[in-house]
Amino acid sequence: MMMPQTDLEPDVAVQAAAEWLAAGRGRTGRAIVPEMKIRFGITTPQACEAIRMAQQLRRRGANATG
Repeated sequence: MMMPQTDLEPDVAVQAAAEWLAAGRGRTGRAIVPEMKIRFGITTPQACEAIRMAQQLRRRGANATG
């Protein structure tokens, strides 16, 4: 069983999934959570965290350019 992460730094796989999603590569026509679970080997809660992080990355990118 996987232990929950207790530090404040995101898991490397979660960060990679968030960056992948924020870059728009998640537009595969498939449900995004199962896609990220397969592609990055993360759990459902980690996929949800990656989605949250991707939203933050998109907001920062929009603020930087506009």
